[in-house]
Amino acid sequence: MTTLTSPHDLLAAVPFLIGYHPINSLVVIALRGDSIGMAMRIDFPEDIDPGALDEMADHLVSEGADGALIVAYLPEDILDSQYVLDPLSEAIELRNMKIRECLEIRNGRWRSTICSDLACCPKNGNLLPEVSNSRIAAEQVANGIPAPFENLNSMCESIAPFEADLELIEAIKSVPKIDYEDEGFYLLQREGALAFADVVEVFVRDGICRDKELLALVLVRLRDLQVRDYAMGITDEDNIEAMWSMWRWLLRLAPAGEIAPVASLFSSVCYERGEGALAARALDRALADDSSYPLAKLLRRVYAAGWPPESFATMRKELHPKVCAALFAR
Repeated sequence: MTTLTSPHDLLAAVPFLIGYHPINSLVVIALRGDSIGMAMRIDFPEDIDPGALDEMADHLVSEGADGALIVAYLPEDILDSQYVLDPLSEAIELRNMKIRECLEIRNGRWRSTICSDLACCPKNGNLLPEVSNSRIAAEQVANGIPAPFENLNSMCESIAPFEADLELIEAIKSVPKIDYEDEGFYLLQREGALAFADVVEVFVRDGICRDKELLALVLVRLRDLQVRDYAMGITDEDNIEAMWSMWRWLLRLAPAGEIAPVASLFSSVCYERGEGALAARALDRALADDSSYPLAKLLRRVYAAGWPPESFATMRKELHPKVCAALFAR
C-alpha cells in the first residue's frame, strides 16, 4: 500500500487492510518507516485487558515496526475511548515505537486524539469521508486488490457452502481409502497429486471444474498429508490469485467431512495475500468440520504469533521439492 499522508488516507486504508468495513473495533497498524505493515483488529473492549493490549504491542515488535497507527471504531454506548487508547499507546511506546496517529470514529464522525488543533480536529469530530472516492481506494483497485466487504457477515457469506451436490457426495463414497500398510500406498498418493494438478489446470482454463469424479478424488486424497502438502506447494507469486479463487470455490463446494483440508489451504493463501480476517474465518470453517485438524490448529497459532505473510512462500520453496521427491521419485 502506498504511503498514507492524511487521516483521510488512513480511514480509507483500514477496510482494505482488514478486508471489510469495521464497526465496534480496535485496529492497530504496524509501520516500518513510511511502509504499512500488518494490521490487527479486535472487538473494541468494554473492559481494559492489559494482556490483550500487550499482545498487540508485542506483535508490532515481531513485525519489526518502529511506529504504529491506531483507529478505534467506538460502539454507541462508549462515550470515552481513553480507558483503552491510553494504556494501548503506553504499551506501544514502552517498546520504543511511536504512535504516528490515533483516530476515534463515533456516529459517522472522526477525530484525532493526538491533535490539539481544534480547527483541524474539533471536539465533535469531522464527517467521515467517502472511502470509495479516495485516492487509496482508487490505487488499491487499480492494483487488483478486491474492494473490502461491507461487513464481517458479508465476508463470512463469501465462503459459505453451496447447496449440497448429491452427485459429488456419491462420487466421494466410491473413492478408495489409502491403506498405508500396503506397500503400494504411494501410488494412491501420487494419483491424488496428479488429480489435483488436473483440477488446477481445468479451473485456471475454465474457471470451474465439472468432473465430479475428479473432484471427489481430490477431496478425498487431500486428507493425505503428502497430497495436501503437494497442493499447498503449487501456489506461487504468478498464480496466487487463481489459486485463491480455486480454493474458495472448492471450499464452498466441499461437503461436510471434506472441508478441513480445503479450508486450511485456502486460509494459508488468504494470509499470504494479507487477508488476515478472511484467513481466520476460513479456519473457523476448518475447525467446525474437524475440531482437531492439525494444520488448522497450527495455522491459528502461526497467525496469533504474527508470522510475516512472506514466510509462507519461503516455506513452500523449501518443502515442495521434498514432497515432489517423495511422491514421484519412486
